[in-house]
Amino acid sequence: MKNLLSVFAFLLVFSFGANAQKASTTEEVSFKTSAKCGMCKKRIERDLGLTKGVEKATLNLDDKTVKIVYNSKKTNPAKLKQNISKIGYDADDVVANKKSHDALPECCQKDAEAHLD
Repeated sequence: MKNLLSVFAFLLVFSFGANAQKASTTEEVSFKTSAKCGMCKKRIERDLGLTKGVEKATLNLDDKTVKIVYNSKKTNPAKLKQNISKIGYDADDVVANKKSHDALPECCQKDAEAHLD
C-alpha cells in the first residue's frame, strides 16, 4: 500500500511538473488597418475577440493599428489578417473583403473622410 501511494504521489508531481514546463503559446502581433472611427474600433475589437485563439484585440485609432494577443496553437497572423478582411477592413497587405466592406456604415468605408465620434 505504501508503494502504491508513493507511485501515485510521484505521478501526480510529475504531471504537474510537465504542465509547468510547457512553452508559452501566447504571442502578439500588430497590423495597420483602414479603420476610421470609434464604431470601427468597437467592431474590430468585438469581432476579433470572438475569433478562435484571440485573447485580446486593441485598436489604436491614432495610428490605426490593431494589436492582437493570441494563442499560436489556435491561430496565426495570416488567419488574423483574413479575419480582419472579413470584418471589412484592410490588414497590412490584405485588402478588405469587398462584400463586408460595402456592408459597413458609410462613415467607416475607406473612401469616407476621417471623423471623430
